[in-house]
Amino acid sequence: MAKAKNKVESVKLEFGSVRQKTPGGTYYFRYQINGIRKEIPLHTTSKEDAIRQAKELIPVTKSKSIDMVAAHVKQAKGLEKIERKLPLDEAWHIYSTHPDRATPHTVSEQLAYKTTFEEFLSFISTLPYGIVSIHEVDPNTVESFASWMKTKALAVDTHNRKIKRLRKIFDVLKEYYPQSNPFKSKHLLRNIREEQDSVIRRQAFSRQEELQILAELKNPARKLMNKEEIRIVYHIGMFTGQRLKDCVLMQWQNIDMERRRIYVKQFKTGKEVSIPISPELYEALETAKTWQINQYVCPKSAARYNKLNEAGKNVGNNLVNIDVLRVIRWIGLEPSVSVPGRKKKMTQYGFHSLRHSFASFCAEAGVPKAVLLSILGTDSDIADKYYTHVGDAAQEQAIRAISFSGVEKTDNERIAAAIEFLDKEKPTPENWNRLKEILSE
Repeated sequence: MAKAKNKVESVKLEFGSVRQKTPGGTYYFRYQINGIRKEIPLHTTSKEDAIRQAKELIPVTKSKSIDMVAAHVKQAKGLEKIERKLPLDEAWHIYSTHPDRATPHTVSEQLAYKTTFEEFLSFISTLPYGIVSIHEVDPNTVESFASWMKTKALAVDTHNRKIKRLRKIFDVLKEYYPQSNPFKSKHLLRNIREEQDSVIRRQAFSRQEELQILAELKNPARKLMNKEEIRIVYHIGMFTGQRLKDCVLMQWQNIDMERRRIYVKQFKTGKEVSIPISPELYEALETAKTWQINQYVCPKSAARYNKLNEAGKNVGNNLVNIDVLRVIRWIGLEPSVSVPGRKKKMTQYGFHSLRHSFASFCAEAGVPKAVLLSILGTDSDIADKYYTHVGDAAQEQAIRAISFSGVEKTDNERIAAAIEFLDKEKPTPENWNRLKEILSE
């Protein structure tokens, strides 16, 4: 057996051979061209690996021209792809099972990828020239699709999201078309400035408008399904800056009343944030504890939000959003407005306005942007460059900044408070001084 280990290995192939010069040494690929012996080192001591490498080299060594050799080299370096045809009707299955596919945090966005791809296939089916495989999709086809979408009066953001989804899908399917991704072109994206003259931007609430919202939610004359819970939802939104879904589906396990902290893993981003509880929110949560029946802070609203139709599609999120918008109309604001050239109305006020308000109040108070982002959980490359950790004290400063405790009263509110004071107190010198204080608050 010892002698066998010291034997020089040699294996004859269909063209040339692989062999060692010394026992246990590096393998070489030997072959002849025009009667001249050639030898290429394979840089391996494994016979199996040497045979594999030699077989890959055989087409090159058998080439009869420089052009053929160059083609083999390009292919070997990945500069030229072997054409693999993938029928369009099989493309989604390949993409959806691929490990590099997009994995959005929300179910709706996951479905949006498939819907967008089906929309693209539907467009292709209308073209006069037949396209049946992925490799036949070229830049001209894609540009035609982008132009077609422009005729649908889509918002710029909606248009661009569709293009970016298709870009990702084709990135994953790159081995099935010979050239670069046809959706890579920046010309396919629309410029946000196209809508600047007509766009209705999401508005932030003023402090006074937020106070009005909470006052209306306490008004017994206002009727609303799960009204008390919606009031709590608004409190959470006002004093944490979180999105509607995160507020409605907030669970008690996310709330530490003793430490006065909320811990949220955001549904949209998957990001985990820690937020101090303001005095106003603490009081509201104490109220919510009185009706605790399951893990949700607002159990009836959470059940309504999670409602599915017969097809398994979520319809409850729209129902809760309608409830929320009704409250906004109570204070005289119109959530949506019509815009020329757009099929759908554009939202100017909604629950998301609370997120804008939160950011606005923090900015006014001089709270550093990094602190704000640590609470909102918003992705920001700029913030990531200089922000690594935010202490509890800095976050608590942010929460104090958006608290109502520092809100200046209006003239009418001061007068009303003065009248209420006079109704209860006798006109003594001390009380007159107090009255002056009320009128100056």
